[in-house]
Amino acid sequence: MKSDLILNFDQKKFLYKNGYVILKNVIPPKILSNALEALKTHDHEFDKRLGYDLRMTDLINKSHLNSVLDEVIGPFDPPTSCHVAVKEQTAPSKRINNIGYRDEDTPYFGSFLHMDGLCSINVPQDTQTGSDKQIYEKYIRSGPKGDLGHSAEVIGHNLVPLFQDPEKTLSLGSFTALICVCLSPQTEEGWGQTAVLPGAHHKTSEFFNWQRDQTGQIGPEGPNWPRLDYSAPNRCGIKYLPDAVKNHFLDGSSEKTPDGRPWPKPTPILMEPGDACISTFHLPHTGTRNEKGHESRKTVIFRIRNKTRQPNIISDGYTDHPDRGLLGEWLDLGSDSNPWERSKDGICDMWADWSGMHKLVASINHQLSFEGE
Repeated sequence: MKSDLILNFDQKKFLYKNGYVILKNVIPPKILSNALEALKTHDHEFDKRLGYDLRMTDLINKSHLNSVLDEVIGPFDPPTSCHVAVKEQTAPSKRINNIGYRDEDTPYFGSFLHMDGLCSINVPQDTQTGSDKQIYEKYIRSGPKGDLGHSAEVIGHNLVPLFQDPEKTLSLGSFTALICVCLSPQTEEGWGQTAVLPGAHHKTSEFFNWQRDQTGQIGPEGPNWPRLDYSAPNRCGIKYLPDAVKNHFLDGSSEKTPDGRPWPKPTPILMEPGDACISTFHLPHTGTRNEKGHESRKTVIFRIRNKTRQPNIISDGYTDHPDRGLLGEWLDLGSDSNPWERSKDGICDMWADWSGMHKLVASINHQLSFEGE
């Protein structure tokens, strides 16, 4: 559909400050009903084709979201795939989650804040023994490709490579915007919705720039960001956020796990069917348990990247590591310059990919520099 909808000035200010913005009723009723019909005709638990169904990708390609993203980001590849995220109603469980804690012990409906693009190998359900080095080596051997050593060929069960580049200086896949389109009621906390850490995108950006200044290595296993949390109850939890970011958002109200560790409180994204949330890649987010909902939680997730980042590559809308193939294959990123440094540039310059935000960001930076004089 042809649309002229764009973010207004107040919405852009909110996006700048908080890292996300919610758009009400941005999906036309017919496109929404088509997507819901697609859910009924596919087995969403096992049928991987659902993410390629045009009725799903039309949620961006034929909705008002297309014009919004075109203006605020700039050129991007029309999505040909997406992540259809359905969460059934469930009670807290004793299963160890990826941060190494029991689901029932993890605050805020089992949330663990993270950014996409991080390698996640399934963590062990029992407490690990041995040295930290031994635990790490056993962990990376347990990935879907087996024992490949400490290598960029290793991928996680989420298909993300351990490192994006052969030199192992970038351990973070990246894109521009995360889009969550709501297909079921998510208006009350505990209904399985995505939650975010407002304002934390500024801190993650600062941290990435600091890492690059120290050694040039960005992401887990770079400066001050170990990949694993050996103090988790299973001694092998994934450390999805560096302490420098996480600790900034702790206060006296932060809920704790049974070991006394406090965790930042995420803000649930409350939406109704037809709403959508646009957030920056840099904003930590999390899924939450659908403990109190009255039906399955249905959200369709897109990952969009400004085309100028890697012009030779088509980003499909699903992958969170578009500098590599979906299964970790090496791609032709072009020979005009170092493609990995281009991605590092995008990670360190948070608003570079957001052409429709440049004027506002420049104005804010000018004001801040003036106030600092």
